[in-house]
Amino acid sequence: MGYVGLPLAIAFAEEGHEVVALDVDSRKVQALRAGRSYVEDVGSERLRAVSGRIEPTTRAAALAGCDAVLICVPTPLTANREPDLGPLQSAARALAAVLQRGQLVVLESTTYPGTTREKLVPLLEESSLVAGTDFSVAFSPERVDPGRTDFTLRTTPKLVGGLTAACGDRAQAFYAQVCDTVVRVSTPEVAELTKLLENIFRSVNIALVNELAQLCDRMGIDVWEVVEAAATKPFGFMSFQPGPGLGGHCIPIDPFYLTWKAREYDFYTEFIELAGKVNENMPYFCRSLISQALNHGAEKSLKGAHVLVLGVAYKADISDVRESPALKIIRLLQNAGSDVSFHDPHVNELPELGLSSVELEPDAYDCVVIVTAHSAIDYERLVEEARLVVDLRNATGRNGSGNGKVFKL
Repeated sequence: MGYVGLPLAIAFAEEGHEVVALDVDSRKVQALRAGRSYVEDVGSERLRAVSGRIEPTTRAAALAGCDAVLICVPTPLTANREPDLGPLQSAARALAAVLQRGQLVVLESTTYPGTTREKLVPLLEESSLVAGTDFSVAFSPERVDPGRTDFTLRTTPKLVGGLTAACGDRAQAFYAQVCDTVVRVSTPEVAELTKLLENIFRSVNIALVNELAQLCDRMGIDVWEVVEAAATKPFGFMSFQPGPGLGGHCIPIDPFYLTWKAREYDFYTEFIELAGKVNENMPYFCRSLISQALNHGAEKSLKGAHVLVLGVAYKADISDVRESPALKIIRLLQNAGSDVSFHDPHVNELPELGLSSVELEPDAYDCVVIVTAHSAIDYERLVEEARLVVDLRNATGRNGSGNGKVFKL
């Protein structure tokens, strides 16, 4: 019942269905029972409007009475950057213990091609029921973009790949109740790889402009002006912007699912892995930029400098800090001896770093580093008041250039 499961639960409840909202986290279940949403894109008012049709629970036994079960669990990486299917396997075993004939089971969690058929189905068939005959199975990847309002669950096309044609038919009809467009593909593997391609496409192109940003720094060329100029071409170019690194629940993680699976076929996805290396190096490059800015703009070193990191969410105008490059930048600055604080209008605390958001007082710091460009910040005022600004997001725009105290990526 996270950023994928909760919106789905509410959407089906709004269509008049009775929904079991299962999560192993009792705190989430308690919040749902109290009508309190913990997902930024879902208002508590919307949740309370359908609370009579939603049954929050930590008991998998409640799934026995469902016509359809959607698995929306995390699929993280291990410390060795290999797929961690532990949450999926636990969910599948819990479901297998109560699986009923005629149920539809859909996996929404992003994963490598073959997971649905090779991992999920065998676990479910421990119930002694046969997938594709006694119950239906499909893969339908989530396409959630937190903070986005122009494309919603209903208006974003929904991919569906069934284990059999009949499974696909059933899953398509099921999702058509809450999604305006359902796109059928031939197999779960096609749907699984499609989701990975979507995220790998972004990862590779972001890596391209991040590498270009590092070259532009050496050449003394404004990478932002280059990207803006290229974007004026009405065909053959898609604009991507450089930044301090990748964040969020998908792009920093999903490409490694495919690189891991590819090795099973004696194939090495060098292009994808190179993009990962470039993007993972960006926080280190940004630390060097901050060091240079302090040296040239304030005649200070990182050691002992008072630095304010502005914005720690992984993208603008949300509170999600998963895989945020700001976290690595803060650690790198702390390791270099800097006294680091942060301000973020959407994030109150970073418990893992022992930090809480402070008031925005730019002149109290040797350097302000813009890592996430939240729209609520007055950047013109920031530039006026700050002693030194390192802008990693082009938030200060042209106004931030040429005044001697703004250094840009």
